[in-house]
Amino acid sequence: MRIVTITPEQFDKYASKHRYRNYYQSSVYGNTMRKFGFNIHFLGITDDSNTLIGASLIIYREVFMGHKIAYAPRGILFNYENPTQLQELAIKLKKILGKQGFMLLKIDPYIPATIRNHEGNIMNFNNQVNLIMANLQKAGFTHQGRTLFFEGEKPRWEALVILNKDIRALFNSFDKRTRHKIRKAANCGIECYKDPSNNLNILYNFIKRKTPKPIEFYRELVSNFGNNVDVYYSKINTEIYVINSRKAYEKEMEKNDEIAEKIQQIDITAQMKNALLNKKMESDKLLNTYKNSMVQATELLKKYPDGIIIAGAIVIKYDNSAFLYIDGFDTNYSHLNPSYLLKWRMIDDYNKQHLKYFNLNAIVGEFERKNKFSGLNEMKLGFNSTITEYIGEFDIILNNFTYNLYKNFGKK
Repeated sequence: MRIVTITPEQFDKYASKHRYRNYYQSSVYGNTMRKFGFNIHFLGITDDSNTLIGASLIIYREVFMGHKIAYAPRGILFNYENPTQLQELAIKLKKILGKQGFMLLKIDPYIPATIRNHEGNIMNFNNQVNLIMANLQKAGFTHQGRTLFFEGEKPRWEALVILNKDIRALFNSFDKRTRHKIRKAANCGIECYKDPSNNLNILYNFIKRKTPKPIEFYRELVSNFGNNVDVYYSKINTEIYVINSRKAYEKEMEKNDEIAEKIQQIDITAQMKNALLNKKMESDKLLNTYKNSMVQATELLKKYPDGIIIAGAIVIKYDNSAFLYIDGFDTNYSHLNPSYLLKWRMIDDYNKQHLKYFNLNAIVGEFERKNKFSGLNEMKLGFNSTITEYIGEFDIILNNFTYNLYKNFGKK
């Protein structure tokens, strides 16, 4: 076995056929990271006949006295089920990268451990996962934990909407709350569209609170992925919002008046009267809600007669699937549920394109109790998503001496 440098073209050709292929392990992603302070390297692993048996994009930075920490995003493309080859790879990595000033290599292989339904129940278990975990640890990789939440680099849990279905059946498979929020958003005049110019100026205002990346990073990402990236927006059509708010208010007012009339009837029983009073109170609450919506809609129409954009997303298409890279919304309008309708629009579009699935990105692996990420899970799992749990993150120390120095004197 040898570790060699390969060209971006050689790497992409090998990666395109690997079982663990993913868009992070691509020259396009590497070129994006290169522009923002990272060095990149395309590493090849060959057998004795000089045939590639593994490859990886490695990104790295100098962090301590010229020494470096490397990361293989979504793992080295390699056969982790072969313990002999994996142990030999670990030895070669330490020998070659360790001498080049690398202290540590982080990997998070794109290997599924379990497939679960939207309730978190296991539907399929990777019967090789325990073997792979044991092989990695025997080779000297340290597991950083199979957390319920987020690990250091990439999420360990992701929600996927399986496509290639009848669109009505797909919509009806969503939970009741999700369908209601999609309809509510549409009734509030929200319209979703794909931006042909891939402009990120407005979107960045919605996502900058999520990560420290500058807008230039997202521009570079979108530019590099070219035709394989989509930028979507949700916009309030303020004129429709006014019309629909008024209709909802007037309809509820009629209902409220009818209930009030029935309450005044002499021949109703006390039980019927109590039931009607409860309905009246619910109707009063709705009237107040619709009135507030009507006031907000009228003010928005005056201020934004051409509408206002309130949510957006970046999607990367890879390997006949779509991946929600990042999305965000204006928190002032979260009650209008723009993200729900936006995801539904994307699901509809990608289903028409006959893609395999739409990856909604990260969730947390806690399904039974409330936590600070419960809202994240509720939204993404409400689309009847299938959950993929990956094996997690591993580190291997490449140079013990310099890494110990870094831990003791350089690490903050």
